[in-house]
Amino acid sequence: MPNRVKFSQKHPFLFGLFLLIAAVVLSMGTMAFFRMWPGGAIFPGQPRLGLVRVQGSIDSSQRVVQWMEKLQKDSQVQGVLVRIDSPGGLVAPSQEIHAAVNRLTKPLVVSMGQVAASGGYYVACGADKIVANPGTITGSIGVKANVPNVRELMDRIGIQQQVIVSGEYKDAGSPSKPLTEKERRYFQQMVDDLFRQFVEAVAEGRDMGPEAVRKLADGRAFTGSQAKKKGLVDKLGGRRTAESILKDLCGISGAVTFVEGPEKKRSLLGVLLDWLGLDLAQEVSRGRDWVVRY
Repeated sequence: MPNRVKFSQKHPFLFGLFLLIAAVVLSMGTMAFFRMWPGGAIFPGQPRLGLVRVQGSIDSSQRVVQWMEKLQKDSQVQGVLVRIDSPGGLVAPSQEIHAAVNRLTKPLVVSMGQVAASGGYYVACGADKIVANPGTITGSIGVKANVPNVRELMDRIGIQQQVIVSGEYKDAGSPSKPLTEKERRYFQQMVDDLFRQFVEAVAEGRDMGPEAVRKLADGRAFTGSQAKKKGLVDKLGGRRTAESILKDLCGISGAVTFVEGPEKKRSLLGVLLDWLGLDLAQEVSRGRDWVVRY
């Protein structure tokens, strides 16, 4: 009787891939089970605190804001820890998350990771307390407008663009032409107004005068240690220090359960890449001619 060749021997790659997928599905199912546990915690008797993750470029606010609103409505959540690891991002999403921080009526502490700069600091400045590592990169209070110009390249390859507009500023910032002096003043006024909004938010959140903030708001980034000396953060330490401060504000002395979010939406491919230790980073074009960022 001939020996039968096992599928794992005949197709080792496919067999290994099936095992990997099965492991991922099992892991995801286990996490889903614990998320569905009554009360959302394995130990429902412990006090609950919310954890909000603000990570990467701030290009959207919807999921973070919705999660914060959910924590606000959850009567079992006594306080919120916002963990920020972001270099900044778009203006409006940063402002929307900052507004959600201000609306929260429960104790809220920010814990800064590797970086919490520009828009990341905008989000943080509304917190009750801000904790940064000594080596955290933060600050960078300012605004920039990126206005690309590919006119010379278009001339070289023979591309011409004809634009019909309803007003002289409608195509201001178009990459197909250089800025005029009037357009440059127009963008500068816009940047100046957004900068004013940033300064006022920091002044209000940190209980500082606008002029004191302006002295620090020339775009410079600070280490966490420098930022504490300048009044931009309250205490030096990591996440554990921030947790301890939050527990004190909530009047909690024992162990707690953290309810974490917002949950990352990832494809099966993304999960598999994480398991394989791969980081598939990509910059997605959003069809903008120009963009203003914190």
